[in-house]
Amino acid sequence: MSEALAPLQKRLQHTFAKPALLTQALTHRSYSADHNERLEFLGDSVLNLAVSGMLYQALGSLHEGELSRVRANLVKQGTLHAIAQELHLGNLIRLGEGELRSGGAKRPSILADALEAVIGAVYLDAGFDKAAALVHRLFDKVEINPDMPAAAKDAKTELQEWLQGRKMKLPAYNVMSITGAAHRQTFEVQCKIEEMQHEARGFGNSRRAAEQEAAAAMLKLLALAV
Repeated sequence: MSEALAPLQKRLQHTFAKPALLTQALTHRSYSADHNERLEFLGDSVLNLAVSGMLYQALGSLHEGELSRVRANLVKQGTLHAIAQELHLGNLIRLGEGELRSGGAKRPSILADALEAVIGAVYLDAGFDKAAALVHRLFDKVEINPDMPAAAKDAKTELQEWLQGRKMKLPAYNVMSITGAAHRQTFEVQCKIEEMQHEARGFGNSRRAAEQEAAAAMLKLLALAV
């Protein structure tokens, strides 16, 4: 596996001191219990911080809410999927037989999650500066401009802006359960606002989709509470 990943490391411009991290980052839960979901969780946070730094430097005229919306455009599944395709991650992801048969190697959610896991793996292997530099390289060809906030807000972004406008902490998203066969899973995610003691849940065929559903449910709950 390490030899097969050598070309990917060249594309990433990072040679792993601990190659096992990269192997794990490319392992779907349908393939092994030693899968990439924890690395994906870590990579998601690293990605958001690195992109936030990029936007802070590049878009000095935008206020906090606008920056949040631009960031949401950059880290959305579609953008991450496109970058993962450029890196040819689909050819390297280890999937269970059922997931392979159902076309998992081309599924946008799986590729986007794998990219986040790779970012998390680089962070553990070499620290934040190296991981942030990777993010900057990956997004080098992605257009960043002040007009991006005009794009439609998704539920997570709308909820985040609602809370930021009231000087409240961001919501916590927690995976409560994962059910179904490996190639046809259903995620249940809890969205929780500690300061208001509110919680809402959402379901989806990926963690991302379930988080969006949970955020949408929370927005409905807040509308009723106002």
